[in-house]
Amino acid sequence: MILLMVTSVLLAGCTEFDQEITAESEGFWNEFIVYPLSFFIIKTAEFVGGYGWAIIIVTVIIRLVILPLMVKQTKNSRAMQKLQPEMQKLKEKYKSKDAVTQQKLQQETMQLFQQYNVNPLAGCFPLLIQMPIIFGIYQAIMRTDAIKQDTFLWFDLGSPDPIFLLPLIAGVTTFLQQKIMMAGMAGQNPQMAMMLWLMPVMIVVFAINLPAALSLYWVVGNVFMIVQTLVINKISDREQAASVSK
Repeated sequence: MILLMVTSVLLAGCTEFDQEITAESEGFWNEFIVYPLSFFIIKTAEFVGGYGWAIIIVTVIIRLVILPLMVKQTKNSRAMQKLQPEMQKLKEKYKSKDAVTQQKLQQETMQLFQQYNVNPLAGCFPLLIQMPIIFGIYQAIMRTDAIKQDTFLWFDLGSPDPIFLLPLIAGVTTFLQQKIMMAGMAGQNPQMAMMLWLMPVMIVVFAINLPAALSLYWVVGNVFMIVQTLVINKISDREQAASVSK
């Protein structure tokens, strides 16, 4: 999530972020990522009768498409969580900062990864693959004027939520999502513990000032991620229990 936010800011600075996306928009990013997603949202809205429902449906579809990548990332994260106590023991064993000691620490850490069949970099690749897709739908929402002219529930999609309810829900669901994904790790990593609280606050601040369509996208994506992570964790626990019983 942190990497996604940073990338969002960088990409926003190097694309025509304030220009409507159309079939005539030029550039690889516009032609093959943003416009197809914008077109998908528009056609879905025509089918379901509104852009609010279209954003919900398209967000869920996108999340389902990248679900295999997220499953791999979540399982790898859980495996890394289970190794944290062992990794902490190694850090205490090799406290010295000299080159020889640090080399031994790296060697034993890699042996630990091999022993438990864990790839510390496996969670990065799925994230890199999904980031253009997620940010693409983000820009498709922000750069499609038809979305900004529509309404959904109590708010205008093109204006901030007047009662701030959607931004608050976005912040709460962001917190819950991170809490579930970081279970067992935040206490061992002060920086992660800080981001557990900082990210929801940032999301609320952004959502208060940005069009409600984007807040809706965040809420739907967060809820999907919460359910997805709970289901994957439950399946992983069952698989682990079954392997232990054997």
